[in-house]
Amino acid sequence: MSQDGYTLNPITSLTTGVPTDFQFTVIGPDGQPVTDYQVEHDKKLHFIVASRDLTSFQHLHPDLTPDGTWSVKLTLPKAGAYRAFADFVPAGGKKLTLGADLQAAGDYRPEPLPHVSRTAAVDDYTVNLAGDLVPGRSSKLTLTVSKDGEPVTDLEPYLGAYGHLVALRAGDLAYLHVHPEESEQAGPEITFYAEAPSRGDYRLFLDFKHEGKVRTASFTATATLSDGHAPSATHDHSH
Repeated sequence: MSQDGYTLNPITSLTTGVPTDFQFTVIGPDGQPVTDYQVEHDKKLHFIVASRDLTSFQHLHPDLTPDGTWSVKLTLPKAGAYRAFADFVPAGGKKLTLGADLQAAGDYRPEPLPHVSRTAAVDDYTVNLAGDLVPGRSSKLTLTVSKDGEPVTDLEPYLGAYGHLVALRAGDLAYLHVHPEESEQAGPEITFYAEAPSRGDYRLFLDFKHEGKVRTASFTATATLSDGHAPSATHDHSH
């Protein structure tokens, strides 16, 4: 919620299934809404909303009013608990990611985390994931985009790169640091470096743009020991 004196402050309450003009502010160290931001990945602020069960994901770009109020059209697909993330750089400051819990009233039925998979389908596209998350260090992940079985070589830039990857840890929804690799190639491969802080399951969301539309491919990945060996049977997994 808070870091370095900055706090994410939701203003609007939410209703399931109804588009809401959701508003929030980022309160700065002086107790006032921040009004001055640096542009990062083509935007002053990236707003990400994920359901607690990680089956719903939205990457949105709110509008800023001069008084420091952000607003964005937000529709939550189902009732339950959500986590919102604001990713930004305050003017003269360093990059921050702040979180806030959101609730959508109604009958909440959490879904199980989707199975681990190296392939995701979205519309007519298939995205394949190569590389493994390794706890405690940066890992190279390469995502390959194809459409109707053919490699896509004319991806369009989205947020200053040919793709944007968000990684969230299952359970506490920790937000991972992910860096795109500089590339002149417009596909089919997009490469990122992701830092997994611990062992366990993660959900990866790749936003990519093709033929004028942004789509999201989703993966479940598990961060395991780097030597490829399973932990010994004597290890206690109860926690």
